[in-house]
Amino acid sequence: MNTEFILADRHFTLVRYPEKHQHVSLQAWDSADELVIEHIEALLSENEVMVNNDSPMMLFNDEFGALGCWFSHLAPLWVSDSYIALRSLQENLASNNLLSGDDESKTAPITPLSSVDSLTFTPKNAPSVVVIKVPRALALLEQQLIDIQRYITPNTKVIATGKVKTITKSVLGLFEKYIGPTTTSLAKKKSRLIFASPDESKQKATSPYPTRWQCKGTTGVSLTLDNLANTFSRQSLDIGARIMLEHMTVSANDVVVDLGCGNGVLGVNALSLAPDCKVIFIDESYMALESARQNVLNNFPDKIDQCEFVASNCLESLLNRTNTPAVTKILCNPPFHQQNAITDHIAWQMFTDSRALLVKSGHLVVVGNRHLDYHIKLKKLFGGAKVLASDKKFVILGTAKR
Repeated sequence: MNTEFILADRHFTLVRYPEKHQHVSLQAWDSADELVIEHIEALLSENEVMVNNDSPMMLFNDEFGALGCWFSHLAPLWVSDSYIALRSLQENLASNNLLSGDDESKTAPITPLSSVDSLTFTPKNAPSVVVIKVPRALALLEQQLIDIQRYITPNTKVIATGKVKTITKSVLGLFEKYIGPTTTSLAKKKSRLIFASPDESKQKATSPYPTRWQCKGTTGVSLTLDNLANTFSRQSLDIGARIMLEHMTVSANDVVVDLGCGNGVLGVNALSLAPDCKVIFIDESYMALESARQNVLNNFPDKIDQCEFVASNCLESLLNRTNTPAVTKILCNPPFHQQNAITDHIAWQMFTDSRALLVKSGHLVVVGNRHLDYHIKLKKLFGGAKVLASDKKFVILGTAKR
């Protein structure tokens, strides 16, 4: 993996967290980061923007902390929906000696915020610059622009950056709709900038999120599911979860982990099957976890104390704790991408972590596309896997820790 980021005579060592699982061809920054850095540095040198405590800089969707490290001296507000992005930022700030304080109490010059944290500004302390890395999910971008609309002023510079292929008419339309007149830069190294001029006359928008729909659980009970903007399969039940619901089994004494929980449909269904079970919802998306929490409250509000909601890279947050309950069952619908990169390292880490976390004879149940060949990975780790159900595209595999 290329870790040496050199630009304008500045040098950083940057990694994608977790570094040990990343493919050697990947790196923690791209040309879109470089392009927006060069543009903002020019604005700063020409005094076109003044960044200070009264007029802070905001950074959205900094995938692995490259922008946070570069602008750390400006003490920006750093907003992300990704726990992995936050861990990348923390690792990269530390490795580049950008933390302050003594060895026992190192602090970051950045204020990190999750996508579900609330922000309050007044016209006097409105952000001077808002930088947005265009995310994969249009719904997340829409929610962020609706949020930004509430606290920017005509003096705020709103600048977005992304690969040319991600800056579509739909993306530009969202900036026009929620911020104001929008233009783009010329393409450079297959990346482009977006410039949006805040229009005070625009009526403050009401968010269309969360979206709500219903589905049938294993027992036939109707489940009501809310989905915040960046939740996987936000608009409907995905096919993998549907086939899993048809074949789930949970016992009253189970401690269930819904790994990569999304809106929490599998964990909520577990509560319908076994009202006395405990469920730990895990995802790296803060919006997913908040959706899952809301969906427990929607369907089984009296069971909320039996549930836990944990932001984590796979299962490492549980593995690093001393008070994690004995996990007997893990339900998993693994993703096969991280940010914009297609990868199988997440599934591999999920399976490896599951083997480490499960009690002896505990079960891992996995659903996935047939072509992903998860049975090969499970055989290497667990000694084998049984096909519990399948259709033309998907397969459910079960395995036990020996």
